[in-house]
Amino acid sequence: MIELSEKRYERAVLVGVISQRQSEEQSTEYLDELEFLATTAGAKVHGRLVQKLDVPNPKTFLGVGKIEELRQFIEDKGLDIAIFDDELSPAQIRNIEKIIEVKILDRTNLILDIFARRAQTSYARTQVELAQYQYLLPRLTKMWTHLQKQKGGIGMKGPGETEIETDRRIVRDRISLLKKKLTTIDKQMAVQRKNRGSMVRVAIVGYTNVGKSTLMNVLSKSDVFAENKLFATLDTTVRKVVIENLPFLLTDTVGFIRKLPTQLVESFKSTLDEVREADLLIHVVDISHKNFEEHIGSVNKTLEEIRSSDKESILIFNKIDNFSYVEKEEDDLTEKTNENISLDEWKKTWMAKMGKKVLFISATEKENIDELKRLLYNTVRKIHIDRFPYNNFLYPNYEVEEEE
Repeated sequence: MIELSEKRYERAVLVGVISQRQSEEQSTEYLDELEFLATTAGAKVHGRLVQKLDVPNPKTFLGVGKIEELRQFIEDKGLDIAIFDDELSPAQIRNIEKIIEVKILDRTNLILDIFARRAQTSYARTQVELAQYQYLLPRLTKMWTHLQKQKGGIGMKGPGETEIETDRRIVRDRISLLKKKLTTIDKQMAVQRKNRGSMVRVAIVGYTNVGKSTLMNVLSKSDVFAENKLFATLDTTVRKVVIENLPFLLTDTVGFIRKLPTQLVESFKSTLDEVREADLLIHVVDISHKNFEEHIGSVNKTLEEIRSSDKESILIFNKIDNFSYVEKEEDDLTEKTNENISLDEWKKTWMAKMGKKVLFISATEKENIDELKRLLYNTVRKIHIDRFPYNNFLYPNYEVEEEE
């Protein structure tokens, strides 16, 4: 696995662009997220460098003057690594490294590194390793010095054109082997899903770090690992949940993110299959994040890509206990926080009108969890009875039937 840090924190600078497709506001937000990713991976960020370009330079990503400014900044600050917010081509990496003699990572490489650190089970590690090799393969040509700067590149060493050709073959063989291994495991997991019988399947989806695992723990009374870091959970977790007398299966899935590497989407096929085969989705949103609307869009886009956007879903706005927003009005300059916004007020907001099934909760404080359980019960009950109408008498309405 490719490692980002060794015994000490690596000192990093973040690099981004403002372009026709990416406004200054978006660039700032993406770099905020990139900094969170870098911190999660074990680096400390000591600066940012942003350039306004119509399109990134095909040779060095940044312009000639800006790349020299980056080199000087890294030299003055004694930094170890430059992290670019967009995926760099092999040629761009080679050209940048001729100018800047430190380790170069792009967003894709950084996410792969975090996934490598977070993978716990053999299956997850296999998925991540496949994604890493797929990312590495096109970057082998004439870039052996680059791999040495990356501390190995999945364990391979040594310069030389002949050796590079040999290692290309090794990488291709390894990719083929890993794909076969994942195909076998995918079939086994498909059988496991089939053997779960007639129970309704509910999958928790959402942007990374929105509280999916915490909600999973609250609903299933389990101890799924949860942490305030990106991609804290990679391995799909399935738990049997019973509300009143109604059982169903609840799945916690890997978090989505903007610019998710295509290698990961492919290698995490089985994780996404849990979403594809679910009867109901719980879409969790971090209401306290300033760009939660864009997060919703990113998740919806991913759901469309895996053909799951038409599934019945419940939209959950989580972390209402962390919400803080200053509403600038002449007659009211009070800062709006969780302490002075009631659930009734939340229900009157435009967010509450985003669908038929919308709730506001705090998973950590267990606020409004009873209403969520009630909605879950009635929704799962309807799905179950539609499938097995003769079981109607087994599952009576839980307090109040959901309003149409």
